[in-house]
Amino acid sequence: MSTRTDSGGADPVIESREQLIAAFSKGEKPKERWRIGTEHEKFVYAKNDHHAPSYDEQGGIHTLLIGLTRYGWNPVFEGENIIALSGRDGTVSLEPAGQLELSGAPLENLHQTCMETERHLEQVKYVGDMLGLGFLGLGMWPDKRRDALPIMPKGRYDIMLRHMPRVGSMGLDMMLRTCTIQTNLDYSTEADMVQKFRVSLALQPLATALFANSPFTEGKPNGMLSYRSHIWSDTDPHRTGMLPFVFEEGFGYERYADYALDVPMYFVYRDGRYIDAAGLSFRDFLDGKLSVLPGQKPTEKDWEDHLSTAFPEVRLKSFLEMRGADGGRADRITALPAFWVGLLYEQGALDAAWDMVKDWSMEERQALRDAAPSQALDAPVPGGRKLRDIAGDVLDISRSGLKARARLNGAGDNETAYLAPLDEIAAAGRTHAEHLLERYHGEWAGDLSRIYAEESY
Repeated sequence: MSTRTDSGGADPVIESREQLIAAFSKGEKPKERWRIGTEHEKFVYAKNDHHAPSYDEQGGIHTLLIGLTRYGWNPVFEGENIIALSGRDGTVSLEPAGQLELSGAPLENLHQTCMETERHLEQVKYVGDMLGLGFLGLGMWPDKRRDALPIMPKGRYDIMLRHMPRVGSMGLDMMLRTCTIQTNLDYSTEADMVQKFRVSLALQPLATALFANSPFTEGKPNGMLSYRSHIWSDTDPHRTGMLPFVFEEGFGYERYADYALDVPMYFVYRDGRYIDAAGLSFRDFLDGKLSVLPGQKPTEKDWEDHLSTAFPEVRLKSFLEMRGADGGRADRITALPAFWVGLLYEQGALDAAWDMVKDWSMEERQALRDAAPSQALDAPVPGGRKLRDIAGDVLDISRSGLKARARLNGAGDNETAYLAPLDEIAAAGRTHAEHLLERYHGEWAGDLSRIYAEESY
C-alpha cells in the first residue's frame, strides 16, 4: 500500500471535476518514455521460531529498516517512527503486519527489473541474516492466525483495520496475511489506456492462475490455490472487483473518475497525521462538505491518496496497475512484469490479446475471475475451454511482444527469458500451489514448517 509523505511543495486545491480527470491525462507518455514499475511483498519471520516480528521488538521490523540504511536508503518518518525507506531503487515500505515491500523505480527494461530485484533481495537477506530474520515468498501466511500478527505504526492502517470488518468478512486477512507481486505500466493516450485496461482486466484471472501460491491457511490446506485472490471476493464490494463499466462503450478517464468518486473514503492526511474519514464521500469533499474537514476542499494529493484506496483487479492512477498475482519466489518477481509488458507494450501483441478476449461477455469474465482462485488453470473460459488451453497462446503473444521490443542486455539477450517460470507452469498445467500441496501430503507428511526452508528467498 502507498506510503504518504509530505513533499513540502505546493499542493493545488481541486476546484473542478476536470482536475480529477486531468490526473489521468497527465499520465500520458510517448512510447519512448514508457517505463516498468514492479512491486513485490514478502513475509518477514524470525528464523528461530518462525514468528512474525513486531515493529519494536529487539531485532524486529524497526531494526531491519535501520539495518537497510547501510545501503544508502533514506528513512521516511511518520511521527517518530520510520515507516519506509526511499532510495535509487524506489521505496521500501511496510504492509500492515510487517510484510516488507519494494515499490521499485520506473525502469526502461526487464533486465533492469531483474537487477533491481536481485539487489533488494541481497540487501534484505544480508541484514536479515544478522538479525536472525528470514523472508518467505508466498501469497498468504501459511500458518499464522490474525491474532498472532503484529500491527505496524502507520496511521492509515489504524483507520483501515477499524473499517474493514464493517464492509466485508476478509478485509483483515487481506491486510494482515497476504503478499502480492504487481507491475505498473504506462499508456500514451486515453484510447491506449482503454485497450490496455480491457485486455489486462480480462486476462487478470490468467495471471492469478499462473502465480497461484497460497493454498494454506493456519497450517492446513484451505481448498484454494490462490486464497489471496479469493480474499478479495469479500473485502469491500465498493472498491474491488472486475469493473464491468470498463468494457462499456465510452469508457475512459471520465468514467473511471466517476467510479473513484463513488468509492467511499478512508482518510485525509493533514499536518503529518491521518484523519478518519472512513465511509464518507469524496463528492462531499469536492463540494467542501466533508464532515471531518468542514469548509475545506481536497487537494491533488488528496485525490492521489484516494485513488490508492480503490482495489480493483486493475487500477488506474497516472499509470495502470496489474493486481492479480500472489507473491512468490525471486524468478516470478520479474516474470510478472515480463508477462504484462509483452502483452501491452507492443501494439501487435496488444491487438492479438484483445482479439482473444474481446467477444467474452461480462458474465463470462466474472465467472472466470470467480473460478480462478480455486481452479486456477482448470477455470473455464468461453468456448468450452479452460485457462490451461489458452495459457500457452497468451504466453506466445507476450513473447512476441518482448521480442519486438528488442531490449537487449550486455550479452545480447532479449527479455523473453523472464517468461520461463510461466512457460514451465503452462506446459505442465500445474501451478506452484499444487506443487506445494503435493509436498504437504507427501514428503512433508503434513508438517507445514517445512515450507520455510523451501519457499524462503
